[in-house]
Amino acid sequence: MEIFKATNFDFLGKKWPFIGVSLVLTTVGIISLWMKGGPKYGIDFNGGALMHVKFAHQPPTEKIRAALRKDIKGEIDVQEVSGQQEVLVSTEVKDERTLNVERQEMIQALTDAFGDKTGKLDLNNTGAAALADRLREPLQRAAVPMSDDQLQALAKAILAFRDSAPRSGIIQNLDHLSAVPGVTPQVLNVIKQECVPGVFAIRQVEIVGPRIGADLRHQALLVVLYALAAMLVYIAFRFEWIYGVAAVIAVFHDTIITIGLFSLFNKPIDLTVLAALLTLVGYSMNDTIVVFDRIRENIHLQKRGTFSELVNLSINQTLSRTILTSGLTLLTALALFLFGGQVLNGFSFALVVGIIVGTYSSIFIASPILIFWKDFSDRRRKSARVTPAAPRGAAKVTK
Repeated sequence: MEIFKATNFDFLGKKWPFIGVSLVLTTVGIISLWMKGGPKYGIDFNGGALMHVKFAHQPPTEKIRAALRKDIKGEIDVQEVSGQQEVLVSTEVKDERTLNVERQEMIQALTDAFGDKTGKLDLNNTGAAALADRLREPLQRAAVPMSDDQLQALAKAILAFRDSAPRSGIIQNLDHLSAVPGVTPQVLNVIKQECVPGVFAIRQVEIVGPRIGADLRHQALLVVLYALAAMLVYIAFRFEWIYGVAAVIAVFHDTIITIGLFSLFNKPIDLTVLAALLTLVGYSMNDTIVVFDRIRENIHLQKRGTFSELVNLSINQTLSRTILTSGLTLLTALALFLFGGQVLNGFSFALVVGIIVGTYSSIFIASPILIFWKDFSDRRRKSARVTPAAPRGAAKVTK
């Protein structure tokens, strides 16, 4: 399928505005990274605690942020998960020895701000053992016959009911527990006396130590460098070494601009963003190889014109493929960015930026490098063919 047929756009004649934009974006991004001391890393690379908190109503993000900042030092980030009444609370931890303390402080801060003040057990933030212990004596006083094994089974059944859909961790009305096997009206009355349904529930807590984060950063850098090196070798073997150098420079250009924009917009880089960057490395490289392959075919066909005109012809011949592939992929990435929520924001942002930058770098960065090297090589060959003239007045040697 071709959208454009027999086009003859002068792409390379318009290369300087695009090269100028690339230089500006690269410079601004590097300055931003230098001023901020490097990229802003997420918990995966920096170490810290990430807590998934589900609320019974729309989460008050500003109140959550204010409550945590009272007791917890360092940077705190509260991100709302759209459509799920859930927030992701992350905090930076510098010392592995304080990780568990930090976790308890986060839970306590949320409990102080949103928890029940009556002293009853929060049913949405308790375990089976704590629930069984809380109900044991009140059930005995209420003359409800129940062995310890039965009490443990009852507590587990209540929490299983709480964690199943559609409640997913939040019981808003204790009367709903009447649907749990074993919860008789007498048992339900005891539960109402001893427990309360909290307005929030801590669904999951993820903790990454600073040393693990540093190791992940080091490994991520090696992964990117190995990927670039392997692609350089592959393209140099398939084409010529200058093709590999041009492709790697273009991909490196895409990666620097994307990371620079992350720094400018103060977005954290985590493992999902790294996955997006590696995806873009392969995507941009593939787009560049398509253009290079057409250039090689046209060289073998001995098309007329200069090398610059041949490269421009090759770009026009692959234009439909570029628009179809990049355009459809960009639409998918935009949908993720606009509707994917906060969790996918960094991943989709990297895809959107990388697809746009990677597409034009194949045309306006990698291709001009080939032309520059071709012109430079031709000038060197021509100068090498010129034989230096003999100096005047030189004596002839006779035998």
